[in-house]
Amino acid sequence: MNRLAEDDPREILKTYVSRHGLKFTRQRELIADVFFNSQGHLRVEDLLESVRAIDPQVSLATVYRTMKLLTECGLASPHRFGDGHTRYEPAETKEEHHDHLICTACGRIVEFLNEEIEELQHRVAAENGFVVTNHRMELYGLCKRCHGQLDQ
Repeated sequence: MNRLAEDDPREILKTYVSRHGLKFTRQRELIADVFFNSQGHLRVEDLLESVRAIDPQVSLATVYRTMKLLTECGLASPHRFGDGHTRYEPAETKEEHHDHLICTACGRIVEFLNEEIEELQHRVAAENGFVVTNHRMELYGLCKRCHGQLDQ
């Protein structure tokens, strides 16, 4: 399910859970609201901490299940950046696309967009008779701070 930028994520989730015979509970709504109002790439544990500041009764399992639903209905994008954790960010529209730089030392994640790289990817795909419908690029290395610490 692709979302449109003008669609309300809460309504998309509500429709999705209803179509799958599930309930749109107060806890699911709270988790979704906190997720969409957060910054960065959240681990489930980070999200749970923020949600429990509002409702201490929310369980880790409920957060995991809600993130699975948000992913299934196209509202959340999971990322595995090699640190053993899945991190989530709101799913991007075509206009919001970005790629990632991941520091293998400290785990810092930098989002970037480079139109030249995007054009090159599409050109390579076209030269090979391939139509790109989606892609993800993650570059791993050392951030400026960690690289500087190696020099010392």
